[in-house]
Amino acid sequence: MPNFILNIASQNDDLMLSDPDIQCYLLNSDIELQALQKLVHQIVDSEKIALLYGPKSLDMAVALSADGVLLDLSKSESIKKDMTNARRRLKDGILGIICRNRRHEAMVVSENEPDFVVFKIWSDGGDKTLELAEWYNEFFLLQMGVFPQDENADFTQYPCDIIILTPERYKIFVAKK
Repeated sequence: MPNFILNIASQNDDLMLSDPDIQCYLLNSDIELQALQKLVHQIVDSEKIALLYGPKSLDMAVALSADGVLLDLSKSESIKKDMTNARRRLKDGILGIICRNRRHEAMVVSENEPDFVVFKIWSDGGDKTLELAEWYNEFFLLQMGVFPQDENADFTQYPCDIIILTPERYKIFVAKK
């Protein structure tokens, strides 16, 4: 069974800190600073992992002493440079990377050794992303995750280690099991 990361987009989202199956949280870096700081402390105090995501994620992760980031490099033209800069800033922090849903970019990202790689999935084009995930899973030892981008994206058939879900979508998934 894959691990779950809860995608927290708002300070009002349910963290479900008592759920033992949730060990990692992805916090939107656009959440108001004091609220974001409070969320990071709640998560870390619960001995769980706090990752930041979004345009200010790297700066905020360093400032708030979060555990790491999930950087979206799907539009980057200099993946190696961007990853080197992130590693330098994070020091020993966790570095997850979202890359383009193409083999070449997945290989470039993986060669630069992130802690995990994430592919975004949509209901449209899901077959091609599934094919990419299956290929990736055969050739790389890095943990791979999926990040559904719409309500109809079927993530259940992906051979992944990590699934990133909103609290609502996680509750629905668990209720169906």
